[in-house]
Amino acid sequence: MRTELVTTLKRQATDLLADLERDKQPILITQHGLPSAYLVDCETYDLQQKRLGILEGIARGEMAIAEGRTVEHS
Repeated sequence: MRTELVTTLKRQATDLLADLERDKQPILITQHGLPSAYLVDCETYDLQQKRLGILEGIARGEMAIAEGRTVEHS
């Protein structure tokens, strides 16, 4: 994964955004040598949010089953 300094983001934001659009690869932004943020393109972010929502629904369903909160259909 590509890593950039926060100062690079400040100076070259347009170039970094163009790279994101072209490559669809996240960029890790560091500040004072520590991870600070990830830059991801909108399409990737939206897909990740959709997947997260699905996984959260599955987790709620599994919890309901474990707690016996189910309905039988005949």
